[in-house]
Amino acid sequence: MGNKSTHILNASSNLLGFSLVIITSLKISKISQSTHLDEFAGISCLGFAISCFLSFLAIRTKSEKRSEKFEKIADYLFLTALFCIVLAVIIVTIKII
Repeated sequence: MGNKSTHILNASSNLLGFSLVIITSLKISKISQSTHLDEFAGISCLGFAISCFLSFLAIRTKSEKRSEKFEKIADYLFLTALFCIVLAVIIVTIKII
């Protein structure tokens, strides 16, 4: 299958920025008090940040076994954070409509 760490690092760093934009816009518009949106966005920020860190470690480590372990954990964290950001987007969409 190949090394997925570079793809995880790229995607998670981009989505980390998107999550931070959501949190910032919530604080500015003061919507976060009435929804769980900021919690989902916060969890996704942490997930994407840790996923970035682990995928970077997977790229830089010399041990193949450790690299695979870091990549697998980063992959699962990325998926979890992606699920949280999708929930946040759904909540924003429902709140706007």
